[in-house]
Amino acid sequence: MPQDAFTLRLIARELNTALRGGRVNRITQPGREEVSLLIYTGKGTLKLLLSANASFCGAYFTDEERESPLVAPGFCMLLRKYLQSAELISVMTPGFERVLLFRFRCVSDFSEKERVLCAEIMGKYSNLLLLEDGVILGALKTNSLDENCKRAVFAGARYTPPAPQDKVDPSDLAALKGLFEKNPDRGADFLFKRVAGLAPCTAEQIVASFRGGDFAAHVHDFIFSDEISPRVLERGGEAVDFVARGEDGVPFETLSAAQSYFYGKKREKRDFDAQKRRLEATVRADLKKAEKRLAVLLDKKLSCGDMEQNRIKGELLTANLYALSRGMKTCELVNFYDENGKTLSISLDPQKSPSENAQAYFKRYRKQKRTLEALAPQVETTEAELEYLRSVAAALAVAEGADDLTSIEAELVAAGLLPAPKERAKKQRPEIPYRLYEVGGFRICAGRNNLQNDRLVRQSAPDDIWLHAQKYHSCHVVVKTDGRTVPDSVLQFSANICAKFSDGGGDKIPVDYCAVKFVKKPPRSKAGFVTYTNFKTLLGDPSKA
Repeated sequence: MPQDAFTLRLIARELNTALRGGRVNRITQPGREEVSLLIYTGKGTLKLLLSANASFCGAYFTDEERESPLVAPGFCMLLRKYLQSAELISVMTPGFERVLLFRFRCVSDFSEKERVLCAEIMGKYSNLLLLEDGVILGALKTNSLDENCKRAVFAGARYTPPAPQDKVDPSDLAALKGLFEKNPDRGADFLFKRVAGLAPCTAEQIVASFRGGDFAAHVHDFIFSDEISPRVLERGGEAVDFVARGEDGVPFETLSAAQSYFYGKKREKRDFDAQKRRLEATVRADLKKAEKRLAVLLDKKLSCGDMEQNRIKGELLTANLYALSRGMKTCELVNFYDENGKTLSISLDPQKSPSENAQAYFKRYRKQKRTLEALAPQVETTEAELEYLRSVAAALAVAEGADDLTSIEAELVAAGLLPAPKERAKKQRPEIPYRLYEVGGFRICAGRNNLQNDRLVRQSAPDDIWLHAQKYHSCHVVVKTDGRTVPDSVLQFSANICAKFSDGGGDKIPVDYCAVKFVKKPPRSKAGFVTYTNFKTLLGDPSKA
């Protein structure tokens, strides 16, 4: 992203035109490295976002509503103290630096002061500082005298501008001419390395737009022209960059609008990826615990595998007490349960009588039987839990947007797998809608998570058509029939949707469908689990969804 001096000069001009004479109504800090100023200009209220985040640094207007911390951070409180109701005099860039200066006239009952909010837009070195008479009142990011820093950034220190680059100032046309007279190189890389305030993409634009003549004059005129044609470049549906002057990409009327769109898209992707990783980690951890618990249960069940043998040995000993005596270590008895009448070798405790040995085998049999009876419901519950967690993992794998993740997170909270978030009393999250489609005059609904899948079945009419991937985890899809016969084309489209939002691999996935009246939810079953009858099957193609 070209947050270079070339772009910031145009941004400063745009912000100055829109904000000059406006008054600060409200100051918030929605992010750790972001400050939002609500400024009333007489024509309306504008929300200015200043970001010092390395990946999102910039200054632009936004309409995005974001929650602020319940307790305002220290820098936010400082700005409220000194800039609340202040009048914005101007927005400018000092020289050709990557710095924006917001000059405010601050009037109180006892004094009138000019204060400057300095936004240094320099990638990972970005910062916001409040200055008065050249002295720092406070900064978003500070250092101390103990740190080996080239600049002192803390309250009370005199503000020192960032060190200038050892490059030619493009505003000095004579210096530019001298540079290109000594160096005939006209490449973008040379321009980026030797001319101050240019990002690589800006240097490439300058070189690409050169049509011959005086190259130094072309560079100067390109940089200091007020012409803008903001564009956001997208690749694969993702915003990858924005430019102040371009021909390709999504066009915008203002640089601020382009930045707001670009950073909004980047923030959405960052938040989506972070939330997805967090939910996937939770589900993986629960899956691992459930698999470990099931392995322990199955090991116990396996240890009871000789239960029937113990019963048979006890009965054979009881039937042959007359032929046995105390002190025997083993015996060979005819197994009357064997069709071929083979003998069975039975180990004995020589310290016990034959009757006591028989009772020991019966005791072991009864204990194993009780163990199996206790294990059966535990194994069933754990297997159901594993199946449920795998269905959640499948829903996460096909999640496409924030709504999908929000609905899955709500499901995990309801299932007790995540702690309930601390919601603000005044705001209540709206219910996430189903995925909705309309084909051939039929409405098609698809659940985003297991809770929505259950609700979708409950809220559907008996004659609506229900679809689910066969032997795979998938969303539940319902075609709202309104009493009409559903054409094959609508059924096929619905099957494609079902296949797309499933964990089945391949081009063709079998999808079962039936009327909703044949879909039943067993009592006390996990969310999303149903049984169904009277179904037919067709093949869904995820690529055609």
